[in-house]
Amino acid sequence: MIKVGIVGGTGYTGSELLRLLALHPQAELKAITSRGEVGQPVADMFPALRKRVNIAFSEPTFESLKDCDVVFFATPHGVAMAQSAELVNAGIRVIDLGADFRLKNTTEFEKWYGMPHSEPELLGQACYGLVESAREEIKKAKLVGLAGCYPTAVQLALKPLISHATPLIDESSIVADCKSGVSGAGRKAAVGSLFSEASESFKAYGVSGHRHLPEIEQGLELISGRKAQITFTPHLVPMVRGILATTYVKLNEHGLNTDIQSLYEQHYANEYFVDVMPKGSLPDTKSVRGSNFVRIALHRPQGRDTLVIVSVIDNLVKGAAGQAVQAMNAMFDLPEHTGLEQLPLSP
Repeated sequence: MIKVGIVGGTGYTGSELLRLLALHPQAELKAITSRGEVGQPVADMFPALRKRVNIAFSEPTFESLKDCDVVFFATPHGVAMAQSAELVNAGIRVIDLGADFRLKNTTEFEKWYGMPHSEPELLGQACYGLVESAREEIKKAKLVGLAGCYPTAVQLALKPLISHATPLIDESSIVADCKSGVSGAGRKAAVGSLFSEASESFKAYGVSGHRHLPEIEQGLELISGRKAQITFTPHLVPMVRGILATTYVKLNEHGLNTDIQSLYEQHYANEYFVDVMPKGSLPDTKSVRGSNFVRIALHRPQGRDTLVIVSVIDNLVKGAAGQAVQAMNAMFDLPEHTGLEQLPLSP
């Protein structure tokens, strides 16, 4: 059994980790930490976990976590970098669901997250955690900086095109128009997340620059070895879960002469969680709700040179906790779908 610890078990991603790991056949929950809830039974805060999770919250200290094989950080930015070194040095593997170990350039991190990076040496050792593009690195990694939710949806939408040896698109003019549910803002009291503010409304945010932009561009460069330029606009929609990313690219001459549908189907043929849908499909967020799947559909409106790629994920599962468990499975040589075979919830 894999002995698991979770730092930050009271937020949406932390509770989602608990939901998934409670039924994981090879995982044993050893510690769940929270500074403000020490001693409270986890199931008192999350009644859905009654009779499945029978431990209480503990202090987020090394002593609480020292017996774990892997520790997940589901915490605000800055927490994982402050606590990971001691765990890694003790031989405990770390998966950070936050942003502390995503961006490889400390200057970029400090620009977008507004804080200095306290562990640049550890950052250099970290593996970027988009499983479908870094599987072999994750298997050997001591520390994984998990991909963000928007970057997961956009990178998986583009990966077959970007990873092709011959460029098929204009990689300097990609547009990613993305929508997310309110849970992406986290489990905190904030005016913009209140029901009366978000309900019956729809708005863009981060238009002049969003912290997931450099992560997407970095991830695409890791895939292709080439720099790509993205215009990325996120939107908030009045639903709880889900991301729908509509990504627009211009096909070049090679792309126009390539069967793009077949390219995607072949590229993802062996990926358990990636569903390339039949030509002309329009996937919706409900089709992945509560699951670790991503569904992708391709369109060429009016047969012109613009390719429209629609991808959908559950931001809390494939965009966070599910992908973290998938990474853990890869680390410990388990089939990646272990504990992640839940079908989407509908209606």
